[in-house]
Amino acid sequence: MIAVPLTVQCLNGGDGAVTLTVERMVNLGSATRDPQTAVAHRDEVAKHGIRIATSVPAPRIYPIGSHALTTGTSVEVHTEETSGEVEIVVARDGDGRVLVGVGSDHTDRALERVSIPWSKQVCPNVLAPVLWPLEEIRDHWDDCVLRSWVDDRLYQEVSVAAFLHPDDVLAILAERAPGLPERDVMVFCGTIVSVDKRLGFGRDWRFQLDDPSAGRRIDHAYRVVEMFDALAPDYRVPVVTGDGSAVAASA
Repeated sequence: MIAVPLTVQCLNGGDGAVTLTVERMVNLGSATRDPQTAVAHRDEVAKHGIRIATSVPAPRIYPIGSHALTTGTSVEVHTEETSGEVEIVVARDGDGRVLVGVGSDHTDRALERVSIPWSKQVCPNVLAPVLWPLEEIRDHWDDCVLRSWVDDRLYQEVSVAAFLHPDDVLAILAERAPGLPERDVMVFCGTIVSVDKRLGFGRDWRFQLDDPSAGRRIDHAYRVVEMFDALAPDYRVPVVTGDGSAVAASA
């Protein structure tokens, strides 16, 4: 369990600083309203040797330790083969209020070839530190748009209408994950294929939830720090050892 300082931004201007308790966190995969929409992302990651467990019904649920949640502006990684994914974030606070925002499920793509849950756990879920009450935008939720950029290049752009509605996300979790608490839960709600249909890698990531109907946005950015850069090349240990193929730390 962690406590995260955030701002709840209301349409009437009654913004308020809150500390959101997150007892459990999960990430979803293939959480699209039309199952075919998720196929392009599945093909995208397959080009990098990543296999999604399609035998498990979508949306697939990946439990992530809450210590992996951050609102920071830097992400420390072991190789240059990591990338972000813009996602709707849904939280239910201790009072039962449903809040929505935007985040990036930063992922180690080398490790993802071995394990999708581990690859998501080793990198943080990056959360923009502003949330909106769902009730205030329920009537125009589907007008909202998600975007992300890597190194100032547009990487993803999609309407939230492509994804399961936040109410449906919470209903599915109640059915499929009865061990999760009803409150103090945070959900990263899955992503979609990039604009060029290839995984992107870079140092500077930015993501956004745009509400054009209300004329407001949530923006956040972070920089990737490759930790092996601090070591001289001759002293960098392989990232993968044992029976797996060694992945050298970037030079």
